[in-house]
Amino acid sequence: MITRRLYINLWQELASEKGMVFIAGPRQAGKTTLSKLISHSYTNHYYFNWDIAEHRTLFYSNPLFFEGVRRKDSSIPLIIFDEIHKYKDWKNYLKGIYDQFYEDYKFLVSGSGRLDIYQRGGDSLAGRYYMFHLFPFTAAELGSGNITMDAFLKNPLYINMEHAKKHKDIWNAISNLSGFPEPYLSGRTTTYRRWSNTYSHQLIREDIRDIIDIKSITDLETLYLLLPSKIGSPLSVQSLANDLKASYNTVRNWLDVFERFFLIFSLPTWTENIARAIQKEKKVYLWDTPRIKEPSVRFENMVALELYRAVTLWNDMGYGNFSLHFIKNKEKQEVDFLLANNREPFLLIEAKMHDEKPSKSLLIFQCALNIPAVQLISEGDSYRIVSNDKNKILIAPAYQWLSQLP
Repeated sequence: MITRRLYINLWQELASEKGMVFIAGPRQAGKTTLSKLISHSYTNHYYFNWDIAEHRTLFYSNPLFFEGVRRKDSSIPLIIFDEIHKYKDWKNYLKGIYDQFYEDYKFLVSGSGRLDIYQRGGDSLAGRYYMFHLFPFTAAELGSGNITMDAFLKNPLYINMEHAKKHKDIWNAISNLSGFPEPYLSGRTTTYRRWSNTYSHQLIREDIRDIIDIKSITDLETLYLLLPSKIGSPLSVQSLANDLKASYNTVRNWLDVFERFFLIFSLPTWTENIARAIQKEKKVYLWDTPRIKEPSVRFENMVALELYRAVTLWNDMGYGNFSLHFIKNKEKQEVDFLLANNREPFLLIEAKMHDEKPSKSLLIFQCALNIPAVQLISEGDSYRIVSNDKNKILIAPAYQWLSQLP
């Protein structure tokens, strides 16, 4: 059984400081399962799910229904609100119960929409909660070699090849089945195909349609089907708009909706100290990686997802103000990823399927920024470290280096 200990530990840390904690993440990433795992550490707990009709009926008849929780002792009860953001006045509701009951209960609020940027509803909840993000399984979560944050920042090129076969098997499983728990745990590609065929359809036609006023649902689905062929290069919104016979702003808004509901995530460019850097373009990546058929593009998407998970959770944990970018200049030289902390770059990362020679762009941008670099490859059972003037480049299997991330 996968206990998701990383996230449980994060919950415990945040809940020790705040009476209300939000969990945001993609639909079917395991938020309900995690909530119930967390509830096992509370003698008294109550689970509420807005998607269950009986629970909604109870809510409308008595908004303070949780006061009737059955208790086994005098310890503080945990009240779980799942998908409560689908209630139109959810912010005011949570603000009210927090202000009245924060000393008497712990509140866990989870949802598949972006609870951190969701705009519908009244007063701000600022200062009343902490938030963390739950991801589908990643190599770093499922592996067995995580190093500490301090060790990683001290030497981001560190690697050892312990448990390499296990980590490679995990990597291949995620590549073929995604990291979403249902298809991953099934271990079957047929289950993944059935799951994937319905996942985006249900998310767009249920969650997005029910909450966002979008009339062209079919066009929205078509846009999502077009995206796997657009991964790996800066996204041209105008090109997509032309394909869909829609306006630029319409397509831009649809992409924002996809990101808000965790169908995609995007990376901005890095422009500081880079001559003739492009300014406004973004790259987008899918949460459902196996939808991408081109092996090299799928590989890059997997690396992006691992790094995005890492950066997001480092911020959730309070380790710093981390961000993930890519670099491209007007000469079309490009490096896939750059990690920064407090707007200071500290690591370049290039994803290459088979090329063990450092890419020319990686060499150029490393000299410009004067920071360490990693070139991740898809195969191999060993690693190399090469010099680039005064800097070092680690060339290593992605499945091994990424599995060690904090």
